[in-house]
Amino acid sequence: MPVTVTPYIPQTITVHTGPANQWAENVTVSFSDYIKNVASSEIYPTWPEAALRANILAQISFALNRVYTEYYPSRGYDFDITASTMNDQKFIKGRSIFDNVAQIVDELFTTYIRRKGFVEPLSARFCNGTTVTCDGLSQWGSEELARQGQSTMDILRHYYGDDIELVSNAPIKDIAYSYPGYPLQTGSSGNYVTVLQVMLNRIARNYPAIPRISPVDGVFGSQTEESVKQFQRIFNLTPDGIVGQATWYKLVFLYVGVTNLSELVSEGQPFTEVQGPATGVTLREGSTGIAVSALQYFISILAQFNPSVPGLAIDGIFGPKTTAAVNAVQSRLGLPVTGTVDDTTWQRIYDEYLGIARTALAGADLPVGAQQIERSVAAGQFPGYDLTFGNSDI
Repeated sequence: MPVTVTPYIPQTITVHTGPANQWAENVTVSFSDYIKNVASSEIYPTWPEAALRANILAQISFALNRVYTEYYPSRGYDFDITASTMNDQKFIKGRSIFDNVAQIVDELFTTYIRRKGFVEPLSARFCNGTTVTCDGLSQWGSEELARQGQSTMDILRHYYGDDIELVSNAPIKDIAYSYPGYPLQTGSSGNYVTVLQVMLNRIARNYPAIPRISPVDGVFGSQTEESVKQFQRIFNLTPDGIVGQATWYKLVFLYVGVTNLSELVSEGQPFTEVQGPATGVTLREGSTGIAVSALQYFISILAQFNPSVPGLAIDGIFGPKTTAAVNAVQSRLGLPVTGTVDDTTWQRIYDEYLGIARTALAGADLPVGAQQIERSVAAGQFPGYDLTFGNSDI
């Protein structure tokens, strides 16, 4: 569960060349070379290009999900993914790479699939569709769909649903594991503490003996210490209230487990659970993405209790209707009516939403999207950057 909201493309990825629980060589390669190897091992270069692209995007997204969720490091392993097709993707050290596959990977390796409204790369599972079937993409089925004239996105939506989109031009950087590198304890503060508090509160829904932290404020106080101690008692860790590496990765392991972030059918992680505070960036007409979806959600709740505020569809597109709604909210709150959302407007909108959530919505039977926001303790924190990821046919 990274501290930053934007998943990234790792410069390199370490592959365990056998099953996770058996000895095998670890091989570290560039991420693009890894995907070229997987694609050359999993699919045929003679397939139609739309099928090749669909499969390669699924392979990229699956691998990025493994990196994003720290699936193997949180279990104590010193690698990021395995070459075992029982759990991961086929990788053959030293194999030759098909030229057309390499060209497509060079174009696509910074693009991945996600569900609309969620942060994590989709755990885009797949199987060959003949000897093995699964809930994800059928490799041979995708080949047949491509021969019928379906596009890359048609194929992906056929297998993963209509609520997916592509993120392109994701940043590339060295793998940065989520543990801050130092223990968190009473007196600590900042984004790492916010992430800690979010993980504890979500895990507490499945383990009610863990005290919930309210508000989640990024400050490691007595509530957080007691919650940490109880978590440590339940999971047989030293109950000292200090979050060292062992406690942190046990939290990551449990958090990923209870939310199914590493599964195709996932609870999903809204950006509002992990995003840091504002840095002076403004959302305005033309902005798109998860931040806009969250803004529209907050305003849609306000609209139910304030007739002067128009309701909104939550589509992640900051269009004229969102501008009009922002204008109405700003007028109601006594803010400058600009139709744009800066730090101040975002915080005031969130404060209004939070007041409703803690009173009128408390204990209500909320829809799924509302439940996700309601349990998102960091929801009031402004996204801090423009989100303009597209979902074009690739």
